[in-house]
Amino acid sequence: MSKFAQFMKSNKKEKKNGHYAPTASLSDESTGKPIEWEFRHLTSRENDTLRDACTIEVQVTGKPNLYRPRLDTSRYLNKMICAATVCPDLYDSTLQDSYGVKTPEELIYAMVDDPGEYSDLCAWMQKFQGFSKTLEDKVEEAKN
Repeated sequence: MSKFAQFMKSNKKEKKNGHYAPTASLSDESTGKPIEWEFRHLTSRENDTLRDACTIEVQVTGKPNLYRPRLDTSRYLNKMICAATVCPDLYDSTLQDSYGVKTPEELIYAMVDDPGEYSDLCAWMQKFQGFSKTLEDKVEEAKN
């Protein structure tokens, strides 16, 4: 038996999809309970792609021609939610048209339009994706 046998893909546990009701404004007619959405886990590669797409170069104050990377956290979290959402299908044009939007990112904001609920969804998503501390927590730590 190979010394790497325990590391083989066949031994890797499959991550199950998660369910979360991001807004109380969309509820089941029969039970009155908020409708749960289904989310999948993103891969490390998918996360890196999202992070890269949301990173911009910002000029360092007082230093011409010197730039540093800065992550647009709001855009990153929005894209993470869109990429992880299995149901509802945020790319469905009929669903987008019903809210008068044209992109999945705009649709998330339209469907979860309460700022508190959206913030809770972002925090839940980060924990679901394996981040033990939210990006907001890390920003607060850096400020102190």
